[in-house]
Amino acid sequence: MTQILTSPAPPAASRDTARPPTGNLRRMLVPLALDVAAPMACYYVLHGAFGLSEVTALAVSGVIPAVRVVTGIVRERTLNGMAALTLVVNVAGIALSFLTGDARMMIAKDSGLSGVLSLAIMLSAFTGRPVMTAGMRVFVTKGNAAKEATWERLAEGSARFRRAERRFSAIWGGVLFAECVVRLAGAFTLPVSTMVWLSNVLLVAAIALGLVLAGAFGSGPIMMMVNAEAKGER
Repeated sequence: MTQILTSPAPPAASRDTARPPTGNLRRMLVPLALDVAAPMACYYVLHGAFGLSEVTALAVSGVIPAVRVVTGIVRERTLNGMAALTLVVNVAGIALSFLTGDARMMIAKDSGLSGVLSLAIMLSAFTGRPVMTAGMRVFVTKGNAAKEATWERLAEGSARFRRAERRFSAIWGGVLFAECVVRLAGAFTLPVSTMVWLSNVLLVAAIALGLVLAGAFGSGPIMMMVNAEAKGER
């Protein structure tokens, strides 16, 4: 989500689409592996194989995504708001787990982060710049100059286009917020060892649901409008 909320402006995104598909795939999979797969594997190895406590195992596994964020900040020499929030939430989760002795705080901190992100996405849907628009625009226009120009015209002159644009962000925000609530409830009612893997399942399910709903009611109608108008000008 961090990458979505800090998406580059359309021109920069257009340059990114020129990269080989394998390069783009690698850029998506590496953060996913470091933020999801590696911490989960680390927890089960440390807790199950080496007998470390749940608090210690979760705290150590939580260091992995924190290090990735710090590495990104150092490499890019830029501290954006979402990277800072991610880092603060990870560090706070580790500290609270040790202070309270409750491993559930490490599970709950993920819900706190996703809750802030989902609310930011939903609130942006009521502004002139829904935060999910940049990523959707790259997907719809694919860097095509004619479609980029068509997008600009529709964004300026079509109320239907703007409603679909806002609806796209509102759906994503709502789905992710629902996932946050379910995960938070599970963090304090289910065993920690269950929530370590179930949290990731819930996230994947939320993303799949978001893709279906936002595609049907947001990006799908927008793509049809852009394609129809671009075709009509030929």
